[in-house]
Amino acid sequence: MTVTYDYTGRSVLVTGGTRGLGLGVARAFARAGAEVTVCARRPPERDEFRFVPADVREPADVERLVAAFDRLDVVVNNAGGSPYAPLEGTSPRLHARVIELNLTAPLLVAQYARPLLAAARGAVVMVGSVSGTRPSPGTSAYGAAKAGLHHLARCLAAEWAPEVRVNTVVVGLAATESAADHYGGAGGGLGAAIPAGRPAGPEDVARACLWLAAPGYVTGAEVRVDGGGEIPLWRGLAQE
Repeated sequence: MTVTYDYTGRSVLVTGGTRGLGLGVARAFARAGAEVTVCARRPPERDEFRFVPADVREPADVERLVAAFDRLDVVVNNAGGSPYAPLEGTSPRLHARVIELNLTAPLLVAQYARPLLAAARGAVVMVGSVSGTRPSPGTSAYGAAKAGLHHLARCLAAEWAPEVRVNTVVVGLAATESAADHYGGAGGGLGAAIPAGRPAGPEDVARACLWLAAPGYVTGAEVRVDGGGEIPLWRGLAQE
């Protein structure tokens, strides 16, 4: 069964929508008929959507970004990420910036966008991570920020109901450019750690975003897009 969505006439903002998962989400909304705007600090390689340069960690940039809209139906807070950065021996400023990008920035974007979203009875979709649901060694600040993001979404869902719905897509191991940088040569074997047999792709995350952003009843929810989770090491040991 194929599920289709019609976003004709609706305005969608995807932060960090110029590459990786965000680009896949932006393309999915465009295929569904939406007027898509993407933002990032650097312009995209291809001119596919309206692009507004913005650093979503900066309130002035976020205010300018939202001011470019007359109508806004959906915000996908996708911008995020972190380098591998063990806490010991790394710059406190690096960890602060990671938290700003993955927690403070989505809060700012949602805050500034709320009046337009309320007028349209729209939706916010937060792109979270399994790093916010289990230990995240080597990316502790990122995991803590994503855990905060999940909770922020639940808080806003209650605070802004019923005008604006707020939900989270909790993404597991994903096949993106940043994953290749993070896992190096081992990245190709990630599927062995996932029950579904492969990492999530942009299209998997996009389908969840399309569903959560469509008018409906669901708010304050966390939809896991993780292929069934991560297979624990003890399973292999037990089989041996």
